[in-house]
Amino acid sequence: MLRTPVEPLSLPRPALAIMACGLLLALAACGGGESLQSSAGSSATSAPAPAKISREALVGRWGVASFHTDKDRKRTEAEARGQCKQPYVIAKGPGDGVMMHVADDPKLYELRLKAGPGGKTYLGFEAPAGDPQDRELLSVTPKEITARFVDPDANARYGTFIYSRCG
Repeated sequence: MLRTPVEPLSLPRPALAIMACGLLLALAACGGGESLQSSAGSSATSAPAPAKISREALVGRWGVASFHTDKDRKRTEAEARGQCKQPYVIAKGPGDGVMMHVADDPKLYELRLKAGPGGKTYLGFEAPAGDPQDRELLSVTPKEITARFVDPDANARYGTFIYSRCG
């Protein structure tokens, strides 16, 4: 795994937890992107296939919130928009990825977009798409990202993340 550490943001601990959860969920749960055309000979050490979503779609300032049940989604979208007073910043990484937090870690890492089976898109370290540390991107629009962690434990703790672009 290629991990590029960066100094942590100096934000309140709850804001960091929310951002880390949101990013992980966004990266692990957003379906979209073109389907992966893999050969039978692909291995865990091969580079992840490029995703249809560009990193530029993720770069920016975002309000972040998460929910566990669909009935809470609309309220959570409004909460995410309200978080723009203390936005979560997704920046371009030194390589071809984006700088984000991973679950339960206050450090920033460079994460890459990856195309997965069934047209799903993942965000994570350089590993096969759908790795337990990945986030699945459920949807990505210019104004909103919806994501969840692939790891069932992280997903149960953090829920589905809504990232709302700050204007």
